[in-house]
Amino acid sequence: MNKIERINDFVIRFCNVNGSGSASANNLFAKAIFRLGVPVSPKNIFPSNIQGLPTWYEVRINEDGFLGRRGGIDITVAVNSQTLYGDYMDVRPGGYFIYDSTKPLPEKFQRDDISVIGIPLTTLCNEAFSNPKLRQLLKNIIYVGVLSSLLDLDFSVLTEAIKKQFKKKPKLAEPNILALEIGFSYAEEHYPDTCRLSVRKSDKLTDEIMMDGNSALGLGAVYAGATVTGWYPITPSTSVIEAFEKYSNLYRIEEETGRKKVAIIQAEDELAAIGIVIGASWNGARSFTATSGPGISLMAELLGLAYFAEIPVVLIDVQRTGPSTGMPTRTQQSDLLSCGYASHGDTKNILLFPCDPKECFEMGADAFDLAERLQTPIIIMSDLDLGMNDHISAPMRWNNKRKYDRGKVLSADDLENLKETWGRYLDVDGDGICYRTLPGSHPTRGAYFTRGTSHNQYAAYTEESSEYEANMKRLLVKWQTAQTLVPEPRIKIKDPEYNTGLIFYGTSTHAAYESISRFSREGLPINSMRVRAFPFQDEVIDFINNHKTVFIIEQNRDGQLRTMLINEGNIDPAKLQPILNIDGLPVAADFITRAIHASGFIPTPESLQEQHTTGEKQ
Repeated sequence: MNKIERINDFVIRFCNVNGSGSASANNLFAKAIFRLGVPVSPKNIFPSNIQGLPTWYEVRINEDGFLGRRGGIDITVAVNSQTLYGDYMDVRPGGYFIYDSTKPLPEKFQRDDISVIGIPLTTLCNEAFSNPKLRQLLKNIIYVGVLSSLLDLDFSVLTEAIKKQFKKKPKLAEPNILALEIGFSYAEEHYPDTCRLSVRKSDKLTDEIMMDGNSALGLGAVYAGATVTGWYPITPSTSVIEAFEKYSNLYRIEEETGRKKVAIIQAEDELAAIGIVIGASWNGARSFTATSGPGISLMAELLGLAYFAEIPVVLIDVQRTGPSTGMPTRTQQSDLLSCGYASHGDTKNILLFPCDPKECFEMGADAFDLAERLQTPIIIMSDLDLGMNDHISAPMRWNNKRKYDRGKVLSADDLENLKETWGRYLDVDGDGICYRTLPGSHPTRGAYFTRGTSHNQYAAYTEESSEYEANMKRLLVKWQTAQTLVPEPRIKIKDPEYNTGLIFYGTSTHAAYESISRFSREGLPINSMRVRAFPFQDEVIDFINNHKTVFIIEQNRDGQLRTMLINEGNIDPAKLQPILNIDGLPVAADFITRAIHASGFIPTPESLQEQHTTGEKQ
């Protein structure tokens, strides 16, 4: 048997039972890798029930910094009897299977192409610890100690992490460190030189941080000056608001009185939540909410009100697997159409697509400027993978000289000095954006009636067809203006003569770049574009037009970005080849690479060489 042998480059999966306390142990392992300066990416795959069902924690370790899911498992720690056989079969040939050997494996476990490592976790734990409540928790810590031995992982990094975790309660650190030592010693004695995977200290990481996207979004809202949030709890977006509250408690407290300078209101449902946001924004506060797919459905009508009445709104959509309530704790990119064209009638909403915590922070802050500049809903399209999992990210940075862009807001002096009649929906600059006023700005001027029904340039009710048509066409002018303000796509041209391109967005980014790197090593220089916003800029459409075939990677069934590109850019559907991942797990580089190879639309290196040779002769 050829054992998998690598340094700082493998995938490990922990197979646990939800509610067993395994998350802390698994997180301890991932953070230890990070503290050694090695690029690492953990993915927590858990059920939506509270306790009892299987849960997996997959950790990607890669010295080159490819931190999307790779696909395949090199080493498994299996402590869940419900999934034991499936977890056993998932290990790649040459890999390693660690299990609780307190009970022997059934006879059907007969693979001879992997290394089976039996650790009597339950027995070791019961012999060392008498407290029944601690036994399950410490059993998880024992297998982390085992891994420290098998992977030659610096043991002191783990012990220091535990001491830091229990700094305020040092007595709790003692049994945890003992559990680590028990696992380490057992593996040292019984399985020396068994595993050829190892972790070595690295200098690949310098000032990077580990953070989840929801926390970064909450922090971005604080820095953006948000003061009001109306929300209703829904997985996986709830921790956005929790993070906003946590950071507000640190940075938004009046020193003199101790009072909070923010209002965080838990509404009775999603309809009320978006209503609170619209009302607060109309009054001049920077306001936002966070939800997921089912909440978007309920908010759609009021999003149409905000679009048509032109009220700034910031909405964070942490997408999950649908339709209906779907799989609430699995990830997907499946709300693009429902958000981009939310509400009935001719509505278009601006979408932002962050791919890591740094972009969550930046787009989370920029969304408020965009919303007020454009007087329209801005929807940040995150997802469960980005929102709830830890990711390595460049640190968050903020320019203290930055000033908020409140857009076209008339002050009392502006209203006093107006020489012409002001109209709330009167476009005087030709960019589709009108001047607005805030309630109470002036005692007699600038008042208007905000309505969701058809209105003319002066906010007066009308059902005159020409007035309605003029207003709707002006909103399209504003849409064109938005193209110049939203984040630009990231385009990488490896070979301008190569006629195959790849488009992706959000959390598909990391696996996509790894797949592109693999194709480059095969002599196939695929050009790429990461879309970061809707509306699509001219560069997006030009990229497609400049290639014969363009693959679009999406984590949904129906190719929603592809549909939007065809609709908005008048693109030939045959040119856009979908690569669709719909299993509820973050897309893997293996999946992308196989799908592109199997498509039949990508030339071989030999045919490329023949084309170049023919061109040289001509």
